[in-house]
Amino acid sequence: MSPSRFPEHLLKLISVLKKFPGVGTRTAERFAFHLLDWPEEKLSEMGITIKDIKKNLKSCSDCGALIEQSCGICSDKGRNQEILCITATAKDIFSIEETREYRGLYHVLGALFSPIHGQAPHAKTIEKLKSRISCLAVKEIIIALDSTLEGDATALYIKKELEGFPVSISRLALGLPMGSSLDFIDGGTLGRALSGRHTY
Repeated sequence: MSPSRFPEHLLKLISVLKKFPGVGTRTAERFAFHLLDWPEEKLSEMGITIKDIKKNLKSCSDCGALIEQSCGICSDKGRNQEILCITATAKDIFSIEETREYRGLYHVLGALFSPIHGQAPHAKTIEKLKSRISCLAVKEIIIALDSTLEGDATALYIKKELEGFPVSISRLALGLPMGSSLDFIDGGTLGRALSGRHTY
C-alpha cells in the first residue's frame, strides 16, 4: 500500500508524529505501524500521560526549572546562592546536574538571541535575572549556553545587560566543540567544562 492510500486516520497519526524533532516521514510511518500493535490499555495510558503533561509539569516561577510541585533546587539551602548558572532551557539543567560539578542556582532564559530571526530573550526574563542577582547578592554568573552563533550572541547580550552589576561572568569553555549543543555533550566533558570555565 502506498503512503497516498493509507487510511485517513493513519495519515493523521503520521502527521502528528512528524512534529517531533528529527522524525521524518519514514520514521513516523514506522512509529505509527508500531503503535497499531499496542494493546488498547497501553495506548490509553500513553494518551493520558501526554494529555496530562501541562497539568502535572510546570516551570519554577523563580528559576524556570521543570517541576511537579515545589522546586527542589531553589528550596535547597545547601546550594551556593551566590552563583547563578544561566541556561537556555530547563532541559539543560538536568544535563548540568548529572555532572555533580555544580551546586549553585539556575536561571532559564527560555530562548536564545537570534540576530538572523530578530529574536531576543524576553525582556521580562532579563529583568527577572537582574532582580534575582540583586536579591540573592549573586557574585558569579555562569553562562551555560550552546556553543553556536545564537549561544554566542546571547552570551554577549547578557554580558552587556549586566554591565554595572558587581558580578564576575564566566562561560563554559573546556571541551565544548564549536557548534555543539549541551544535549549531545557527555557528562564527563560537561563536568570539565564547568570546572574549567573562564571569565567572560
